[in-house]
Amino acid sequence: MLKDQVERCVLCDLSKSRINAVPGNGNTTDKVMIIGEAPGKNEDKNGVPFIGSAGKILDKALQEGGLARNDVYITNVVKCRPPHNRVPTDNEIQICTSSYLKNEINLIAPKIICILGATALKSLLGYDHMGKYRGKIIDIVPHRYFITYHPAATIYNAKLKQVFFEDMSKLARIVKGNKNTMEGYF
Repeated sequence: MLKDQVERCVLCDLSKSRINAVPGNGNTTDKVMIIGEAPGKNEDKNGVPFIGSAGKILDKALQEGGLARNDVYITNVVKCRPPHNRVPTDNEIQICTSSYLKNEINLIAPKIICILGATALKSLLGYDHMGKYRGKIIDIVPHRYFITYHPAATIYNAKLKQVFFEDMSKLARIVKGNKNTMEGYF
């Protein structure tokens, strides 16, 4: 099982400093996947994604938008916390993406993938310039991606909070089958 493989992983040096690897979790039937950058301190401690400050913001934004945490599957590009919450290296991203994230995406077969933040955007699509893609849907067969800021960015830049909440509301509308945005996807 992929969860067990993630929890036992020693493929990169992040395994040496982690408390727990953090496999994705959540709803695998509604076909909505949210992908962030990496676990933080609380996630490392508990082995569950998005349960710290950024997770609370994400949960609130989802709820205000009309989705619940149990409506989505949540994961990260890398499954272990980088020391001092640094950005994962290209090598760490490559190892985790090829070993686990691609398999997660294939197993869940999401109808839409919500990319949170610049690291996830670069890792999944190879795109820079988050502001250029934020709030947009990008179709790259066989997947549909929705791009927004990472909820942690709203902690450091209060101006992004309203934008992030608006984006999560937009995601909820997409998920709920707005005919103009998701026809044929749900």
